[in-house]
Amino acid sequence: MNRTQFNIIVGLTLSLGLFLASCGNKPKTVNYDYEAAASFFAADESFHPILDEELEVFINVFNRNLPKKDTLRARYMSEQDAVEMLMKNETWLAFTTRRLTDKERKNLQDRSFIPREMAIAYDGLALITNQQNPDSCITIKDFKRILRGEVTKWSDIYPGSKMGDIDVVFDNPLSSTVRFCVDSILDGEQISSHSNIGAVLKSSEVVDYVEHTPNAIGIIGSNWLNDKRDSTNVTFRRNIQVMYVSRLDSANVHNAYQPYQGYLYNGNYPLVRTIYALVNEPRTGAPTRFANFCRLPQGQAVIFRAALLPVTANLNVRQVNIVK
Repeated sequence: MNRTQFNIIVGLTLSLGLFLASCGNKPKTVNYDYEAAASFFAADESFHPILDEELEVFINVFNRNLPKKDTLRARYMSEQDAVEMLMKNETWLAFTTRRLTDKERKNLQDRSFIPREMAIAYDGLALITNQQNPDSCITIKDFKRILRGEVTKWSDIYPGSKMGDIDVVFDNPLSSTVRFCVDSILDGEQISSHSNIGAVLKSSEVVDYVEHTPNAIGIIGSNWLNDKRDSTNVTFRRNIQVMYVSRLDSANVHNAYQPYQGYLYNGNYPLVRTIYALVNEPRTGAPTRFANFCRLPQGQAVIFRAALLPVTANLNVRQVNIVK
């Protein structure tokens, strides 16, 4: 699986800003095809596994007796494209890792809509490497240096490493993972356009690329890591390894953590993001019902089984000492 160079990201903030500015100048009219927009939801591609499961349960519980034309479908794309569809009345529901901006909210309200934001889950941003890479711990500080292009070789972080150049791969140039790295890790700075940083088109391709590229590091949502063969949610996919991440200046197995549910819950894992359902439906149809379902006990149970952190469930976390 090949990846493309990442210099498109340099213009992400500017292009998004221009889009939002143009939205703010639209006339206060409401033109839409309700039925067409209500037939599907738009979502960042990194949520494909969890939302497919949610939709399957939702249809079986609530929509199994409805005509086929009324069945809700999923469309996966970049986060930016999903929000744009919501703003253009092309869908009434978008799943993202961010809230609406003030400009977006005002634009919808000026057109007589009542937008809503529902937090449905917490997801970890996972850093994955090839199984041949012997270094499994990384600090937030060093991850920033990689994204800024300040370090381009594994030996710059791990002296003596023979892994060569750091080959960084994202899921999509306009994805929620990229936006999270820009906003929450780089404090608004753009990701470096260095040739060692690139993107594919979807999360499954990141896993495939890292599996076959010994010097690669991939950035994906943690819901892609759950090994379906493990009902306890304590193992990750066996064809790649998941890095331990630390907030401290020096990382080791005692101060760095992987994106397990317990570490998302207690705050030990530092790369946590909220998954939102952005709803703009002018009536209560399937999109609104599905967004609400994701917060109901049945929907939250799906999230828990997918190794993400539910937003409404009461969890008990216990410390266990293992004696060999």
